Amino acid sequence: MPQVKIIAKNFMDMVASLPAIKLDKLYNNVFICEAILRSLPPLAKKYVLQMLYIDVPVPATMMEEWVLADGTSKHRVAIDRLIQLRIFSEISDRKRGTSYSLNPTFQNNLQKHIISGGVLPREPMNSDNAIKLPSLQELETYALKQWECFLLQLINSGQGEKLTGISSSMMKIFQRGLLSQRDKDGPRLTESGFQFLLMDTNAQLWYIIREYILNAEERDVDPADLISFLLELSFHVTGQAYNLNTLTEVQNNTLKDLADLGLVKLQQGRKDSWFIPTKLATNLSVSLADSSARKEGFVVMETNFRMYAYSTSKLQCEILRLFARIEYQLPNLIACAITKESLYNAFDNGITSDQIITFLQQNSHPRCADRVPSIPENVTDQIRLWETDLQRIEMTQAHFYDEFPSKDVFEAACDFAREWRGLLWEDSKRMRLVVKSEVHNQMREFLHTQSK
Repeated sequence: MPQVKIIAKNFMDMVASLPAIKLDKLYNNVFICEAILRSLPPLAKKYVLQMLYIDVPVPATMMEEWVLADGTSKHRVAIDRLIQLRIFSEISDRKRGTSYSLNPTFQNNLQKHIISGGVLPREPMNSDNAIKLPSLQELETYALKQWECFLLQLINSGQGEKLTGISSSMMKIFQRGLLSQRDKDGPRLTESGFQFLLMDTNAQLWYIIREYILNAEERDVDPADLISFLLELSFHVTGQAYNLNTLTEVQNNTLKDLADLGLVKLQQGRKDSWFIPTKLATNLSVSLADSSARKEGFVVMETNFRMYAYSTSKLQCEILRLFARIEYQLPNLIACAITKESLYNAFDNGITSDQIITFLQQNSHPRCADRVPSIPENVTDQIRLWETDLQRIEMTQAHFYDEFPSKDVFEAACDFAREWRGLLWEDSKRMRLVVKSEVHNQMREFLHTQSK
């Protein structure tokens, strides 16, 4: 079964992929410099801060002395990351050897930010009677609801329903790999789409943001400007209102797309309009590894393959339906079972056994999560075995030949098929053979010459 991998890159991977000119342009913004500093591996942060007030190149041999002997691999990773982001410039000299210096623009802006701080392009609006801000709990509920609605629409498209209320920008992202469109039929989930649904929320978010940036130029938007705005957004205060009049047209359009995902909440007053960032937006500058804190699980898996999900979420019910049979639902409980048929359906859709097991482990109920293993071994072993059942048989298009005029013609045909590496099966007693479809035309011509 082909596996389509979805790689959820964080912002710094996107930044590193930018051309040098656009990357240098980003470093003119002090908040971008701070965001990038936050995202660096610990050792890379140490190097930047140690060299922040050094104006001359630092020899590579000296930097190697800053780490212990067992930290060589981490040292190399840190240096490579800094060079990729053009924070470090590598200088080679025959006499002095290799040395490194900080990007002067990055260095100057980070110095200013550390000493005097920075001023955001926009300040929160003054709170008055005209602005009714939601509480942090209400804002978190809103963000979760928006995100679940977005994923539910994606799931419903797998049943042939048309997506509604999603911008054309987001539709292009889905059509890049999560959805496929065939003739007059509605959009359908691809293998990548099914796999996407089993990823954790942070990984899903980074995937969407990554694709949103990658197709920015198709919307006549500079990817560097988009990254800059998204990173700036992460420095806003969760739950505070910011005037939309302070934004450009491109930024306003971006916020409308982000509101579909629950990253911001848009509100309209009598005179002004404003946006309120949620936690999803303010965590954008945090690296993927740091933002993937374990959420409380809801799934209890039993050794008899029965599963109980303590949840009121329709989304979680639909995700479980991707690989399990739903038996009944109560207001706060979903009872289901993993069966051979339900797993075969999941495997046919491109979901792998490892993805199902990882999903179950990541979403284990707190009472089960502390057990080792959190999912019974007989269940995980059987899920893998059922997947291997489907991999035992390989389908190959072929052609069957019989009624050869003589033994010599049959043996000549077998030899010909072997030379072309197309022989799949032969029965010398009954003079029958099966060859791959790729060599069918050649075999037909060969037999035609033998009959003359």
